[in-house]
Amino acid sequence: MKRLYFSVLLSLLFSLLSFSQSAIIRGVILDEAQNPIEGVNIKINTGEGTATNSNGFYELKIPYGVEITVEFTHVSHKRIEQKFNLKNGQEIEYNPVMLIEFEQIATVVINTNTRQSVDGVTSISPQMIRTIKGAQPGVENILKTLPGVNISNELSTQYSVRGGNFDENLVYVNEIEVYRPFLIRSGNQEGLSFVNTDLVQNVDFSAGGFQAKYGDKLSSALDITYRNPVDFGIRADLSLLGGSIAAETVSKDGKFSGIAGVRYRDNSLLLNSLETEGNVEPVFADAQTYLTYRFSSKFHLNFLGNISLNKYNFQPENRQTNFGTLEDPVALLVVYEGQEKDKYQTYFGAFKANYFVNDDLTLKLIASAYHTTEQEYFDILAQYRLGEVNTNIGDENLGEVEFSEGIGSQLTHARNDLDALIFNAEHRGDYKIDDESTVEWSVKYTHEDIRDRLVEYEVIDSAGFSIRPPRFSQPNPQPYTPFTGPLTAFENIKSLNFVKINRLQSFVQYSKQTDWNGHEIFYNAGVRTHSWSVSGDGISDNKTQTVISPRAQFAIKPNWEKDMLFRVAGGLYYQPPFYRELRDSSGTVQPNVKAQQSFHVVLGNEYSFQLWERPFKLVSEAYFKGMTDVNPYTLENVRIRYSADNNAKAYAYGLDLRLNGEFVPGTESWFSFGYLKTEENIDNRGYIARPTDQRLKFGALFQDYVPNMPDLKMYLNLVYNTGVPGGSPSYADPYIYQIRLKDYRRADLGISFEVVNPEKTYNAKWKKSFRELAIGFEIYNMFNNQNSITNTWVRDVYSKAQYAIPNYLTPRVFNLRLSARF
Repeated sequence: MKRLYFSVLLSLLFSLLSFSQSAIIRGVILDEAQNPIEGVNIKINTGEGTATNSNGFYELKIPYGVEITVEFTHVSHKRIEQKFNLKNGQEIEYNPVMLIEFEQIATVVINTNTRQSVDGVTSISPQMIRTIKGAQPGVENILKTLPGVNISNELSTQYSVRGGNFDENLVYVNEIEVYRPFLIRSGNQEGLSFVNTDLVQNVDFSAGGFQAKYGDKLSSALDITYRNPVDFGIRADLSLLGGSIAAETVSKDGKFSGIAGVRYRDNSLLLNSLETEGNVEPVFADAQTYLTYRFSSKFHLNFLGNISLNKYNFQPENRQTNFGTLEDPVALLVVYEGQEKDKYQTYFGAFKANYFVNDDLTLKLIASAYHTTEQEYFDILAQYRLGEVNTNIGDENLGEVEFSEGIGSQLTHARNDLDALIFNAEHRGDYKIDDESTVEWSVKYTHEDIRDRLVEYEVIDSAGFSIRPPRFSQPNPQPYTPFTGPLTAFENIKSLNFVKINRLQSFVQYSKQTDWNGHEIFYNAGVRTHSWSVSGDGISDNKTQTVISPRAQFAIKPNWEKDMLFRVAGGLYYQPPFYRELRDSSGTVQPNVKAQQSFHVVLGNEYSFQLWERPFKLVSEAYFKGMTDVNPYTLENVRIRYSADNNAKAYAYGLDLRLNGEFVPGTESWFSFGYLKTEENIDNRGYIARPTDQRLKFGALFQDYVPNMPDLKMYLNLVYNTGVPGGSPSYADPYIYQIRLKDYRRADLGISFEVVNPEKTYNAKWKKSFRELAIGFEIYNMFNNQNSITNTWVRDVYSKAQYAIPNYLTPRVFNLRLSARF
């Protein structure tokens, strides 16, 4: 372990001596009919250059920190010159339109850093997402290092943002809203994130105060853009946890382009390291594609499709959990019988038509369908012993339970089935009034058809008698006096729901960029409306509810010597209930549940500066959210159960800081800090911590390479979160149980060697077959910290006390990886 610490420290020190001096310009060059131009010569004033391929694509590396003139020439088109002065490691898209006429027009420059500053979003490099893997690879693995984002379960892709829960986050792929399964209650059962990182071009994330063009959720918006290919290519990734392969192509005339990916995931390596031993078969697979056909320069048709098949079979055998203190150690021993079989199948398809009326007006039509069939079946009998542990060093029974304080059994049963079908039809449009002003709008209709059967019960037996639910009035005097009343399960839920929800949403938003006394001004203002009604079997009162959400953002970049930007955003954010929010703890649908309301205020500052002659940025955001009509919930692993009563109010406030830049030249790293406090007041009983009250958060994503061997790279992913409330037993009063889980500490280390680097040329024939080839070694939970996600509550019949026994997450796990691109 000391050597491991020393190696990491040594790598950090060596990184200060390394350097890289380059920036990248890439893009697609089109003619006035929006067709790609092949053979455009591109040169810089230092003599270096390149040319566009058959799809008009180019990529050019230029020196950073100096003004460079780039010249674009073609025998049939007018010459273009453009000057650039980029920062080290900066990458921009420059997509000029070359004309036969003498006038040059329609140049598009997309600068990720500028867009990030104005819109108040965090942009993440797709290359970083593909490089920085983890126990659950994907976009979420990067999000957990950002301030304000909490993921305290490496087996889950679900996250909470600034005190919100897992249901309060929007996810879009190419302006198409995507969904996730309903019934999942544990990170063990989760499969793959919807977002396939092999297909990604842009990733934008907003942790609050987002624009009106995004939907009606309370916490965050994740905006993903899948790329349109410009060449043929294949990318593959294999590891001990599964693999993925993605292919992309484009037709010779450039009209058709498509990208598709297949992923397979087997979490056995992770799940077999947990405390609960048994036979586990977690198999998750999906296939995804994004296709584009350009009928003309004005009309493009896109298709996004996804099929996901997830199976989780588990036969637990035994478990031992040691907890307590050094002075009073306690252990829980459990022997299991039975099994769990879960299956989730989802199908998603969406068509998106773009009609470019002219250079200023774009009209879009989006139609999508989502179908999920989910099954959650289990019958598990757990026989447990709770007692004192032998701590005598040298004793042959060291670590074993010597005196049992509680002996009992627990039988859990479920037969849960859900079938959900969701249709969406949306018209979107944007009109560019002038070079500085844009108007965007949308009208969207959604139909949700949910068929749900919920059958669950739990029977607890301790010392030969059944424990009744505490809300029953008839007491149970056992074991001292015989009990003659009927046997009742400790928990018994049974319901059958057929529910339909119709929604009509719309928004209009105005954005403008202007100049005021030399200061750059950016602002947008918009308003959303959302109307919905609930109907179904046994639902008579299906009145329509409507909410209106005004939102605005304002940013100013002063004309100062220091590069600073100030931003303020806010508005009303509503979350009309989805089906799960309508279903209360007994399984009954409450159709009149109101939309939860939140008032957001976000104050932000971005300061860009040079350190060690390299670019850095410090982003600071302070926020406040005041919430009313709150729908209280309990959190068990990743399953949320709502009270469906709107009987609470809440608040959240905090501070997020993030410093990112080239701590190692040529690489991007960041360090983040977050402070959060969120509390709720249920039925005016006073404020208590919400289940997501994550007070302190530290995160770091650090990249490095060996100076004399730059193909040998490493990343270090660090997360520290203070503990959240650990929940309460069934039927218990949450005001009594406010015990917090232990702090979450995790470090993931990845080391890779690039056998084939795209920036180099090789003589070996086998290497010429690859564009990229890398092998890697990863250590998850490098320091083997014992993190817990929830508590299991076990009753001591004699003292009537309930022990909170932590459910621990994965220990240290090793993984091998092979990545290639052809």
